[in-house]
Amino acid sequence: MNRPFRILLRHVLLMLLAAIWLTPIFWLVVTSFGTDSGPNIRSFFPADYTLAHYEALLFGTDSVSQFPQWFLNTLIVAVFTCLISTAFVLMVAYAMSCMRFPARKPMMNIAIILNLFPGFLSMIAVYFILKEVGLTNSLTGLTIIYSAGSGMGYLIAKGFFDTISRSLREAAYLEGANEFTVFWRIILPLSKPIVVYTVINTFLMPWMDFVFASIMMNSGVASEKTVALGLFSMVDKVNRNRYFAQFCAGGVLVSIPISVLFIIMQKFYVEGITGGSVKG
Repeated sequence: MNRPFRILLRHVLLMLLAAIWLTPIFWLVVTSFGTDSGPNIRSFFPADYTLAHYEALLFGTDSVSQFPQWFLNTLIVAVFTCLISTAFVLMVAYAMSCMRFPARKPMMNIAIILNLFPGFLSMIAVYFILKEVGLTNSLTGLTIIYSAGSGMGYLIAKGFFDTISRSLREAAYLEGANEFTVFWRIILPLSKPIVVYTVINTFLMPWMDFVFASIMMNSGVASEKTVALGLFSMVDKVNRNRYFAQFCAGGVLVSIPISVLFIIMQKFYVEGITGGSVKG
């Protein structure tokens, strides 16, 4: 098999996989602009197009659909989780990469082993702990869940910090700099790709999560839901035929901030992944 044919075959396969992946997303987008309120099972494309579902979603809130409040709740949790988790991850990664202290390697091994277990295994215990202190059904409790153990995901950031020359830190120590100064003034300015990678990852987690949010935010009050919970409530057995098109519109709106953020930061995101995988 000659090389041009292999390249052609590879591109055809990639196009096929891309079509399979993009078709449901494209259907969701066109359905959000259709005139039908429920699922359109008659044809792939709607008979006519309208912006009424977006208008109802953004300005016509009712007892079921309160998308602006859901969006605000999710944004608050995502922003605070992003700030706290990014700080935790970068500080733990710096400590594991650049500092030497007793039990450093056993702590790293324990963190890696714990990361092998799915996080939802602990959600029942976490729920009862937060229930005892009155933090269930609150954005504060949800933020704590997402950010408290984030430092365990330090490994990729540590790998990136390992690539930074040790001589830079040693020169700073000779000038009288302490660890915080080295971390803030030397390491972080040289680590923009991994910082961007960490920011995007920690922002995405609460933005898209359903499992932990469904356990913690179980009061049934529509205004307390996150975007994932609110949109899910639109497609249950009772509301599906009335709110399905609004659900599709909500899916489109939720994807816009993440898509824009990723497009702007794509270069740094890829550099962060590749830089962090060089050395562990």
